[in-house]
Amino acid sequence: MGELDGKTALIFGVANHNSIAWAIAQKLAAQGARLAFTYQERMEANVRKLTAGLENALVLPCDVQSDTELDTTFEKIGQELGGLDILIHSVAYAPTDDLRGRVSEVSRAGFQTALDISAYSLIAMGKRAEPLMRDRNGSIVAMTYLGSVRVVPGYNLMGIAKAALEATIRYLAWDLGPAGVRVNGISAGPLRTLSARGVGNINDMFGLVEQVAPLRRNIAQTDVGDLAAFLCSPAAQNLTGNIIYLDSGFQLMGLGTMG
Repeated sequence: MGELDGKTALIFGVANHNSIAWAIAQKLAAQGARLAFTYQERMEANVRKLTAGLENALVLPCDVQSDTELDTTFEKIGQELGGLDILIHSVAYAPTDDLRGRVSEVSRAGFQTALDISAYSLIAMGKRAEPLMRDRNGSIVAMTYLGSVRVVPGYNLMGIAKAALEATIRYLAWDLGPAGVRVNGISAGPLRTLSARGVGNINDMFGLVEQVAPLRRNIAQTDVGDLAAFLCSPAAQNLTGNIIYLDSGFQLMGLGTMG
């Protein structure tokens, strides 16, 4: 028996086996949750292959920039699962040129795209999830990063988008609280994922964490899965509106080690 037996979860953001969303999905499944996944058209084959071994997994197409597709997705969740207990938001994107260039040269279109996909999508999901989660002690978990509150060269526009996401988490926690829905964010340390390839200096970040972080080690996708599963469990029933750092303590440091 798992802590999430009888619970239903909808997961946005699985791209391949290295995805943070996939690590979370595996942990939720291990705790007994029934899972539903969305996919971008170009990722359909990957998502279907990964989820083929999960019992009763529901797999749906969804472009988070389309209100029509979001409506259809959440309607099907209500019809097929009878309600929703867990929502995982692991979605972020910025056009490569705007991500790697100087922030002062970010295009208006690139800025709008990054904020739409990376932050507004959580608002759009929260709105549609609320009636399905009402009075079920629902949990929404979104993924963020330290670049939202610190300057991380190479993260650039995505840092601005994540700052908007973190503000969204706090305001949604207030909005959805009366329905019994909790909203939290996990600020994970650097991980080797498909999206991380677009971030400049990503390889240097791993070495810096090992040198500077109090625990002198990087995290793994499975660590994020463990924390997400906890945030979705009854043990976290009074946690909402939090950004929880999972980075071996790296966010504490103002300077590297001295001597």
